[in-house]
Amino acid sequence: MIIKAVIIDDEPANQEINARLLSESFPEIQLVGTANSIQSAIDLVKTQKPDLVLLDIELTDGTGFQLLQQLQPYTFKVVFITGFDSFAIKAIKFSALDYILKPVNETEFQQAIKRAVTAIQENEDSQPQVDILMDSFKHEMQTKKLVLRTSESLHVVDVKDICFCKSDNSYTTFHLEGNEEILVSKSLKDYESLLSEYGFYRAHQSFLVNLNHIKKVDKTDGGFIIMKDKREIPVSLRQMKKLVELLEML
Repeated sequence: MIIKAVIIDDEPANQEINARLLSESFPEIQLVGTANSIQSAIDLVKTQKPDLVLLDIELTDGTGFQLLQQLQPYTFKVVFITGFDSFAIKAIKFSALDYILKPVNETEFQQAIKRAVTAIQENEDSQPQVDILMDSFKHEMQTKKLVLRTSESLHVVDVKDICFCKSDNSYTTFHLEGNEEILVSKSLKDYESLLSEYGFYRAHQSFLVNLNHIKKVDKTDGGFIIMKDKREIPVSLRQMKKLVELLEML
């Protein structure tokens, strides 16, 4: 039985790695195409009708969850590929669907694909899992907003758009997506407990970081975080161990 697969990932290097691992370990799987965005993925899936989709969570024009919403109902099996994203992994775990963490580990990749192949061969119904995943996604995407008061205005921001907060004595600067910055006359401590339940972590005395915006944690030179927008955030020695443990538990 030939299984048709597609890879949906916005990073060409990841597409190549996953394609190589598929060809080396799964001769019964035929790679019939790749895509890097929601729109190109929709076109690819509708044209090729794959049995298996390797799906990155973060795409150029949205998320893998948004893609699946637009493709429902579907019958293909999905294996998610994701970096550090507390909500995404939590939602996937709730649904018991498979995922692979970046950077891709060959053994974990093989195990996840083997489970997907078995499910395809046995014609397993994954709709209940998909329903739970979508419920989790909808619940989490109910936008949580925060009002930031500056000397001149009131700013209403989506919590998910906050990349990190930086302390400057009794002031805090909010760094948002798109390089927007908002300075408020409150201390970082005032926001720490408020934002902690939404995936924020005090990585350093001066920084409160949104875990969903972390791309990489580098343990060299005392340790620092690389955000998805390439900005670097220091991590205190005391907080590094806790941060790594927290990310591993996601």
